[in-house]
Amino acid sequence: MTSTTAFWLAGRQATGETAFDVTSPWDGRTVGTVSVPTDAQIEDAVSAAHAVREDFAATPAHVRAAALDHVSRRLAERTEEIARLISAENGKPVKWARGEVGRAVSVFRFAAEEARRFNGGEAQRLDTDAGGQGRLAFTRRFPKGVVLGIAPFNFPLNLCAHKVAPAIAAGAPIILKPAPATPLSGLILGELLAETELPAGSWSVLPVPNDRMPALVRDERLPVISFTGSETVGYAIMDSVPRKHCTLELGGNGAAVVLADFGRDEDLDRAAQRIATFSNYQGGQSCISVQRVIADASVYDRLLPRIVAAVEAQVTGDPNDDATDVGPLVSEAAAQRVESWVDEATAAGATLHTGGKRDGASYAPTVLTDVPAEATISREEVFGPVLTVQKVDGEAAAFAAVNDSKYGLQAGVFTHDLQTAFRAHRALEVGGVVIGDVPSYRADQMPYGGAKQSGVGREGVKFAMDDYTYERVMVLTGLAL
Repeated sequence: MTSTTAFWLAGRQATGETAFDVTSPWDGRTVGTVSVPTDAQIEDAVSAAHAVREDFAATPAHVRAAALDHVSRRLAERTEEIARLISAENGKPVKWARGEVGRAVSVFRFAAEEARRFNGGEAQRLDTDAGGQGRLAFTRRFPKGVVLGIAPFNFPLNLCAHKVAPAIAAGAPIILKPAPATPLSGLILGELLAETELPAGSWSVLPVPNDRMPALVRDERLPVISFTGSETVGYAIMDSVPRKHCTLELGGNGAAVVLADFGRDEDLDRAAQRIATFSNYQGGQSCISVQRVIADASVYDRLLPRIVAAVEAQVTGDPNDDATDVGPLVSEAAAQRVESWVDEATAAGATLHTGGKRDGASYAPTVLTDVPAEATISREEVFGPVLTVQKVDGEAAAFAAVNDSKYGLQAGVFTHDLQTAFRAHRALEVGGVVIGDVPSYRADQMPYGGAKQSGVGREGVKFAMDDYTYERVMVLTGLAL
C-alpha cells in the first residue's frame, strides 16, 4: 500500500478529505498518493500568509538566509533520493534529474546570498535643486504582499525553487501550487522548509487541482502571481486579474542559428551534438529546448547529416537507467499531440529524416526539414523531442527567421565573430541570446524571461525579488549635507 503524502499548510503538515495518485509516465506505476486540501484549508493557508506578511517582511535577514542555506544543504544531501523521485513522477532521465537537483541547490544558495545583501538602501541627495536643500531621499524595497507561485511539471523541483526561494529571500510569504502531475518534488521542499525557523504562515505547499485555481488567483490577499506554464493559461490568469502584478514565464520555440563562419568540421560537429542533446533533453519538454535550426546555406548540407546522426545516437528508454538520454513525455496524451503535429507536417510536405514514431508516452527523437511555414509545428511550441531544420541565405535572413515567431524566449547563435554577436543581441526579439551555443543554456542567477508571447517579467533570484517588491522612498529633512 502507498501511504498518503500530506501537504504543507502554514508550515505544518495537513491532510484533506480526498487524495489522488501520482503515476509514472514510463510504466504507469503509482509513485505516490497525495492529499488534496479542502476549500477551508486553502482559506486557512491564505489567511495565515496574509496575517504574517508584515512580520515576515521584518524578519531579520540572517534568519531568512539561514533557512535558505539549510534548504540548499539538505537538497544536496538528498540529491540521489530526490533525483529518483523526479524521474519517477516526471519521466525525466535520472541523469537530467540529478542536474535539476543541483540547480535547485544553487537557487537556494543564491537566494541566501541575496537575502543578506538585499534592501541595503540607497541614499540620494536632493539639494541638486534649491527646493531640496537639506533633504536626503532614502530608498528601500518592500514586499508587495503574499506571492502565489504556480509551477509546471517539466522541472518539478527547480521551478518550484524559483518561486519559493526569492520570495523567502525578499520577506514575502508564499503559497506554492505544484503541478498536479508532479506534486511530490514540490512537497519535498515543504519537508525541508519545515526544518527551519521561518515564521508559521510564511509558506504553504498546496497541491490544488487546476479547476479550483481561479478563486485562488482572484483572491485579493494574493497581490503577486508568479506563473510558469502555457501561453494560454498564463494570459488567462493575467486577463482575469489586471490589477495584480503577474510574472509570466511562458512558451517558446527556441531557435539555434548556425552561421557561415561556424563552418569548420569541428565547429559543425560541436553544433550538431549540442543541438541533438538539447532538442531532446527532458524529452524536449523545456521552454528553451532547440525546436528550430536555422542554418546558413554554406553549412546546411554538411550540418544536416551530422544533426541526424547525433539525434539517432540519443539513447531512449527507461528514465531510471543512467545511460538513458531521452525518456517519455509526461503523459501519453502529450505524446499523441506531438505525433499529430508531426503527421500534419509530413502530410503537408515535410521530409522526415529520423524518428516520427510513438510508443505510449514515448516519442522517438525526430528531425524534419522542408516544413511548411503554416504548419502547427512551425508556429507553436512542440514541447517534445522534435527538431526542424531550415536553410537560409545569410545573417539577415537567419535573424529574420528567428523573429518570425510569436514567441521570443531565447535564441542561440553559433558564430565566432564578436560583431555578429552584438548584432544578434540587438536584432533578435528574445529575452536571451546565447552566443556559441544552443538557446537552452540557463544560469539560475541570470535574468530569465521572454519577449512577445513568451511572457512578462523575469526570473533569476535577484530579478524575481525585484518583481516581488516595490521601492518606497523616505525623505529626511533639515540635514546638513
